[in-house]
Amino acid sequence: MRATLMYGPGDVRVEGVPDSIIRHPTDALVRVTASCICGSDLHPYHSMSPEDGPARMGHEFIGVIEDIGSAVATLKKGDLVVSPFAISDNTCEYCREKMHTSCSHHEAAFWDTIPDEGGQAEAARVPLADGTLVKLPVAVDSSLIPSLLTLADVFGTGHHAAHAGGVNKRTNVTVIGDGAVGLMAVLAAKRLGAEQIILMGRHKARTDLGLEFGATDVVSARGDEGIAQVRDLTGGHGTHVVLEAVGHMPAYDQAVGVVRPGGIISRVGVPQYEEGPIGFGSLFRHNIKLTGGPAPVRAYIDELLPEILNGSIEPGKVFDVTTNMDGIPQGYKDMDERSSLKVLIKP
Repeated sequence: MRATLMYGPGDVRVEGVPDSIIRHPTDALVRVTASCICGSDLHPYHSMSPEDGPARMGHEFIGVIEDIGSAVATLKKGDLVVSPFAISDNTCEYCREKMHTSCSHHEAAFWDTIPDEGGQAEAARVPLADGTLVKLPVAVDSSLIPSLLTLADVFGTGHHAAHAGGVNKRTNVTVIGDGAVGLMAVLAAKRLGAEQIILMGRHKARTDLGLEFGATDVVSARGDEGIAQVRDLTGGHGTHVVLEAVGHMPAYDQAVGVVRPGGIISRVGVPQYEEGPIGFGSLFRHNIKLTGGPAPVRAYIDELLPEILNGSIEPGKVFDVTTNMDGIPQGYKDMDERSSLKVLIKP
């Protein structure tokens, strides 16, 4: 079978690899019918040491179950399923508390840490299949597939940012970042009732989509100028909630600059720094809360799925390019150069 491997910075290849097979009774073998490139995949694309490669890539996919282990009880061959980016049993104490990313089962993991498996491939072995996979009530060629694929990570992550930040109709919101996760955070904030949503981004095609998703204002300036513009839009106060969807220190500094006293900064951009200012002069002085983390998207699928199925939300609009497996290396390049927002892959 074919799969995507990263050998080092800027070096992505699609190559033949050994076929994925059932290894444990709780496994399912899934033929991948849709996957995508994530913004977080660009972090190793910039910095992965060649000594750590080649690494299998991809943690968001939909597919058809081709085989199941003897202990799999809730799924069967032929089911169309979506796989979250974290493997979980959906039964442990943490999963019951909707913290699937901290599942205590010994096989629990992020896809990026499972050897010889990944979603940007023709097939994948899914551990803990009963807990991880969610059956989809549509056909494999449904027009809803792009939106359903966002449940694997990007929409669930945007929702997690808004949920962790306590967004509701009484809060105003700043979203920092006009990448796919930032745009999904806009959609999630609108869905949860926020009436003022300020999107900080500088790419017009993306911020236009943000306006379609529910942003009320766009601020393209960064740094002190951007902070001042957000504060002007909020009567000088800043916003109750800031959803930081970038992961770099300047974005965190902007979040600190635009949050109002007593507000909440919710981070879901994978941090590319060890620490940020949290002391008296930044968070402590004004009772600002800091939250966020890897999104337990499995916990949100049941809530978000019906609105995708009935068409009331369409997060799949975040995909602006569709390619096959041969186009994956170019897809990475285009996303890195920001000529593409998010690339959908149909093997």
